[in-house]
Amino acid sequence: MKKFFKLYLVILLAGAIALPVSLMAGETFDAVKKKGFVQVGVNGSLFGFGMPDEKGVWKGLDVDTGRAVAAAVFGDAQKVKFIPLTAVQRFTALQSGEIDVLCRNATQTLSRDTSLGLDFAQVNYYDGQGFLVSKKLGVKNAKELDGATVCVLPGTTTELNAADYFRSNGLKWKPVVIEQTAELAKAFFAGRCDCLTSDASQLAGTRAVAPNPSDYIILPEIISKNHWHLLFAMVMNNGKILSITLFLL
Repeated sequence: MKKFFKLYLVILLAGAIALPVSLMAGETFDAVKKKGFVQVGVNGSLFGFGMPDEKGVWKGLDVDTGRAVAAAVFGDAQKVKFIPLTAVQRFTALQSGEIDVLCRNATQTLSRDTSLGLDFAQVNYYDGQGFLVSKKLGVKNAKELDGATVCVLPGTTTELNAADYFRSNGLKWKPVVIEQTAELAKAFFAGRCDCLTSDASQLAGTRAVAPNPSDYIILPEIISKNHWHLLFAMVMNNGKILSITLFLL
């Protein structure tokens, strides 16, 4: 399976590189070519998707997507610079030109697709929102979380979805809002909140790096369907974006 995946990626990248230059023309592309590398916004602290290892080497699905973009543009997957961004920072960084593309967990919504001046390129990960709790809490499903304190990232669809879920089920909750993903996880493991809510894949990644992963469980309920880990490219003025959707997996 791994060999097939690599072969598939190589074929798609080759097709992208072989595209006529006119398809790749635009202000963003020209700026990237001029500086000689792609600036990619990533999560920075999400295991399995985007974070540096103990040696400082960036690893994960989103990181590899960013390298694929660099390979398609320059023929060199190493011509990339990763910029860690919080949920609050991610869209502003793209709009301001601090990054060229965003390869990070970010749910596609109608309002984001129409009001931010950005284009969602292609979904490269389908997910759903859930809850991570300590086994000591004795909770078996999300409807037992009445009155719970919940760790959640601010300014996200995750926060809105959680509010909708608790309200629609007649449950009370108290959000504990922390901007940094890593700090949010630390707060949860330190017992500052009863549960952590996020995309199920992020919960799995957070649990994987817990001091004792077996002490925690992800509850069975999935309260939303998210199309995330999207690659964004900026549409500013009349400039076109990188033709990168052909090789997103």
